Amino acid sequence: MPGNQPTADGPVAAEGSGRSAQVHRLVELLHLSARGRETAFAELYDLTSARIHGVVLRVVRSPEQAAEVAQEVYLDIWLHAAHYSPTRGNPLAWMTTIAHRRAVDRVRSLVSTQAREERYGHSSVERDTDHVWENVKQDFETHRVRKALQALTAAQREAIDLAYFGGYTQREVAGLLRVPIGTVKTRIRDGLIKLRDGLGIDDE
Repeated sequence: MPGNQPTADGPVAAEGSGRSAQVHRLVELLHLSARGRETAFAELYDLTSARIHGVVLRVVRSPEQAAEVAQEVYLDIWLHAAHYSPTRGNPLAWMTTIAHRRAVDRVRSLVSTQAREERYGHSSVERDTDHVWENVKQDFETHRVRKALQALTAAQREAIDLAYFGGYTQREVAGLLRVPIGTVKTRIRDGLIKLRDGLGIDDE
């Protein structure tokens, strides 16, 4: 019957209007988060966390790992909210892209760690002491690297963080920072040189 058909003023229009309002709100919350508004970020989290967690869980397949990765995702979003623009598309799509990338990185890291442990187990079971020493050395090196990073300029540190710890390509870093790729390459190169000097690593 005609009365049962949706009209421009009926459920379809209302649903479309609701989606549009949600997108607009997410854009607004991202912009507010970029200005350091923690309450806006908390609302952003409440509105999107179920979706983000679902995306991550489908990739990592572990609730515990998914919870950790989701935390990393929201840290990324908090740190890089200023780089979001509506021209990049739907804000939720932008966020889920970050989530998917982080989840894939976690899976790759887990696979790499497992392969490394298997190789270690097959190579020798008599190097437990050496293995402990390697862990101590790794912790020490991590502390040294973090300390050396503090000597870099903010621009160098940000570029290196995105490229080497965030998993972005240099071209993606240039897009995120909105600077020419040549500038990104220079910041990374100079930063790595300063980092190498700070760690006392000589050229071979």
